Amino acid sequence: MKLTRRSFVAASLSAPIILHATNKSGSALPIVGEGAHRYEVTHDWGELPASIRYGNTHGVCEDSQGNIYVHHTVNASSESSDSMVVFDAKGKFVRSWGSEFKGGAHGLHIHREGSQEFLYLCDTKKALVTKRTLKGEEVWTIGYPEQSDAYKPGADGKKIKYSPTNLAIAPNGDIYVGDGYGSSYINQYNPKGEYIRTFGGKGKEAGKLDCPHGIALDVRGKSPVLLVADRANARIQRFTLDGKSIDFVDGTKLPCHFGFFKNGDVVVPDLGARVTVFDRNNQVVAQLGDDSESEWRKTRTQPREAFKPGKFVAPHGACFDRHGNIFVVEWVEVGRVSKLRHVT
Repeated sequence: MKLTRRSFVAASLSAPIILHATNKSGSALPIVGEGAHRYEVTHDWGELPASIRYGNTHGVCEDSQGNIYVHHTVNASSESSDSMVVFDAKGKFVRSWGSEFKGGAHGLHIHREGSQEFLYLCDTKKALVTKRTLKGEEVWTIGYPEQSDAYKPGADGKKIKYSPTNLAIAPNGDIYVGDGYGSSYINQYNPKGEYIRTFGGKGKEAGKLDCPHGIALDVRGKSPVLLVADRANARIQRFTLDGKSIDFVDGTKLPCHFGFFKNGDVVVPDLGARVTVFDRNNQVVAQLGDDSESEWRKTRTQPREAFKPGKFVAPHGACFDRHGNIFVVEWVEVGRVSKLRHVT
């Protein structure tokens, strides 16, 4: 049979993605960064079963056992509709679940509560936030913030748009949800999911937001603060836990979310084709895989072979593992999970 480009792409889609498969030429894996922030890059990390085809890969986190969780929207060609895929530390497939989040899988946060860990998920399509066990069992789910005055219907009786993208959890267990794809508010709830307050809202001035896409609790200083990836305003904004603006952090173009390491470093997936690392003083110490001058918005819809080794297309989620390696997931139609192994 003659191998045309179409048949080659079809064959690629029907075959499983194999750990380290990007290094087919036998050449060395690409290295990004410098000095103390150098990383060896393995794209398409993880032994994805043949029954699962990634959609846009939106969230990633690590549990206390070293397992890696990837939340994706599910590709139209996927046999399985599971949106959550779990790998062990070596990239071996462990399990999958979450077919109910197909199409809307977005934010992903892991939180230890006593002796248990829970996953908190945002679904932008169903407009909900849900608390789950590590195996996917539902604990509670929050829908439209009816109790907030900011979301009361207008004179025409219509509700404003609500589409939560990510969340953060405070030391006291309060939950902060960023309405990134809706009306740019942040909604605060107690640990049971009961409403407390709303702040933010669309605008450019201090205290206002435009697509609060990512949100995280920063406990590196004397007092905990909220870091908000104010993406459409091309900035990171810091808030007190009661919703007052503190200041801004420079160094990103389209910040999506945050991942913390125990030494105080923070990794920020910057949607415009790069990953930024800050130190504990919020100073930029690395720009990894930078391809921001490329036509990355076009590239993100292309087949996997169009992606450049060692370069990012559209980083959407990122986390450190316990060893200081970084996992990056991207907003690309065929999904991409990359492991950046820390090297010295």
